[in-house]
Formats: sequence, C-alpha cells, structure tokens
Amino acid sequence: MGRSHPDHQTVLDAVGLACRAPSVHNTQPWRWLLGDRSVHLMADWTRQVPATDPDGRDLLVSCGAALHHLRVAFAALGWDTETVLAPNPADPDHLAAVEPHRHTPDDDEVALAAAVTRRRTDRRRYSSWPVPDGHIDLLVEHAAAHDVVAVPVTDPFDRHRLAQAIAMAAIAQEDDPAYRAELAVWAGRGRGSHEGVPAADTPRWPVTHDGIRMREFPGGTLTVAPTGETDAAQLLVLATADDSVVSRLRAGQAASAILLAATGLRLATCPLSQPLEVPESRALIQERVLGGQGVPQLVLRVGYAPTSAEPLPPSPRRPVDEVTAYLPGFAPRRPS
Repeated sequence: MGRSHPDHQTVLDAVGLACRAPSVHNTQPWRWLLGDRSVHLMADWTRQVPATDPDGRDLLVSCGAALHHLRVAFAALGWDTETVLAPNPADPDHLAAVEPHRHTPDDDEVALAAAVTRRRTDRRRYSSWPVPDGHIDLLVEHAAAHDVVAVPVTDPFDRHRLAQAIAMAAIAQEDDPAYRAELAVWAGRGRGSHEGVPAADTPRWPVTHDGIRMREFPGGTLTVAPTGETDAAQLLVLATADDSVVSRLRAGQAASAILLAATGLRLATCPLSQPLEVPESRALIQERVLGGQGVPQLVLRVGYAPTSAEPLPPSPRRPVDEVTAYLPGFAPRRPS
C-alpha cells in the first residue's frame, strides 16, 4: 500500500492481532482478503460447529470480535478505519470491508491494543472482590459505542433466572450425542495444535461458580483449587435491537471492546455463549432477564481473579498466512 495506506507488513501485523480474538471453541471462523486499499473480513463456514451453533450466531459474533480486534490494532499502529458491515448483499460471506486512513493514536487506543495479547478466557473461580460500579459503567459505554446494550445482571432474581437458563442449555446440549462428539473434536487440544480449546485452559472437572454452571470441556487438565471465597463475578448480557447479521457482528465488536477494556482494568473475563445456543434458554433470557427488550447475543462473566491464581497460557492461533488471501490484481509490497 502507498504512503496514504499502511504497508503490507503493517496490515499483516494488524491481522495477526485480529486473529487473537476469542471465538466459539477457538474455531477461528474467519478469512481475510487483502487489497491495495482495504481489508475484507469473510466468514469461513467450513469452521462452523453445527451441533453447538446451528444458526451461526456464535460464528458471526466471533467474526465481529475479530473485526474489532483488527480496528483496535490498526488504530494503535497509526491508522483509523472506515468500516462497512455486510457490504455486499450478493455475497453473504463478505462480513465487513475495512479501509485504513492515517491517524494519530491516543493513549487509550494504545492501551486497548496492548490488552489483546494479555486477554485470556478464564473459566476459573473469581475472587470475592466486587467489580467497582465505575468499571461496569465503563464497560457498558464500550458496548453502547457499537449500538449494543450491555445489561449488568445485578438483581438476585434476574441472576437466578439467568443461572437457570445457563443450566438448561448445558443439560440440553449434554444430552445431544452430536454435540458431545463435536465438543470432543475441538476440546482437550495439546500444545502443538493451532486451533481448538487447549486442555491446559479448561478445568479438569465440571465447575459451577456461585450458581453459574460453566461449559464442560472434555480432556481438561486445569486444576481449579478451592479458594474459600464467594465468586463475585459480574454478569453482563449483550443485547441488540434485532437478530440480523449486522447486529450479531456488532455484538461481537462490543464483546471485544468490553473484554479488552476489562483486561486493561486487570479484570478476568470469560464469554458464555452456551445459554444463547439453545432456543429455549435464549427465549428465557430474552423474556425473564431482558423483559422482552432486545435480542440476547452473548453473556460475559467479569471479575477479579484470585491473587494466587497462576497466569493462564495463551490459546493457540492459526498462522496468519493460513487465514489470508489477496484480491485479484493486488501485488503486496513489503516496506522498503
């Protein structure tokens, strides 16, 4: 790319950070098409997990998170981005077109990008330290910037209803042989894998934190030591006005913004997609937690990890050259 656009290595660096985004079962269901003046996010439906995610919600939310990671990376590298969601109605796989422009990053943008490589999905018990209201307000603001409502579930009755929906979804999926087989393929991965859920990041035994049942992954090796503390994690439900492709992508961007901001605040985080994967539990959350207002897209668990908790290893990612291709006629140039 020319002087008014980032060079090829800068684009690859940004894509590399984008690929650090969380995704359902760490399937990384995205592809990137690089052009002379733009980067295009494409859905990779060959990486859909149909027993877990039959309608593709998780896949699109995952791609939305990767898109936000890309924009964060470009901003920190000195490039603002003009982004169009679902730009090509004739090609539903084309999820976003991103065009970078010169930009001077501020401290907040640099800090957000720095959080990309430090963020982990932490499925362990969190500490009894409550998350300050000011932190929650900031996370809600990050979601609102993407036209997504982040609803803190603070009322005990609402939290109980949400816990019921989470348990309902877990039971329904665990009773499905196709789901169990699919999960076995993607979970329990060793160090040599570039995809899937690492055994080292998932608890060895089923865990429930303060009534919130966590998804059970087979083959986990992570020991979750009892702390004697009450888990004071805050739960946020991300909701959109409708359930369109664009809304799901926005939910993914909002999730990314919250996760990175929370990481910057030294909070532990864990996305919970399971209760939205089963129609009955999703309807329960929509009606009994959101009061029928909005479409729930994702639940986020946020809190402080115990001071004694060991750092989690980073989950694996596919090499950038496996997820990138070039638009016809584009000949990439390396920086001189």
